[in-house]
Amino acid sequence: MKKQGTFSIFQITITALFIALTYVFTAFINIRLPVAANGGLIHLGNVPLFVGAILFGRRVGAIAGGVGMALFDLFSGWTAWAPFTLVIVGLMGYTVGLIAEKSPKFYWYIISMAIACAIKIVGYYIAEAIIYQNIVVPIGSIPGNLLQIGCAAVIVAVVIVPLKKAVQAIFPKSLLKA
Repeated sequence: MKKQGTFSIFQITITALFIALTYVFTAFINIRLPVAANGGLIHLGNVPLFVGAILFGRRVGAIAGGVGMALFDLFSGWTAWAPFTLVIVGLMGYTVGLIAEKSPKFYWYIISMAIACAIKIVGYYIAEAIIYQNIVVPIGSIPGNLLQIGCAAVIVAVVIVPLKKAVQAIFPKSLLKA
């Protein structure tokens, strides 16, 4: 019998896969914005974050999102952001996964991504205010954050139902339990 709170080999593998996907989608599928204090960045790293959280739950969402995007920050010159990203994006993944576990219906997936958007906006507003020691500068990042999460949510909304059916058809239910 597996102890509560432990990861199976399958869960470790899935989590590692989604950490890698989140990192790759953040690092290589992005556009740097010529606005905001530090330029800003629009990326698709939220797509695998949301997919992993919806399909495999809050632990995968939290770890894959937080670690995958924090690794991007560490390896891409955004080092000061890494601790904030770990917490903010980890919370986003946890929230999406928790809602998907409790209410596995399409409209709840959309609501969970909207809540993740609010977490991102508030979290990065606070982070920018701390880093730049200014409460006005972070306002310039809000449109980019909305665009980033909005694009990811649209992509996830299109692919999540067929992906969920495919995952359920491929893997036994015993492996998919969080």
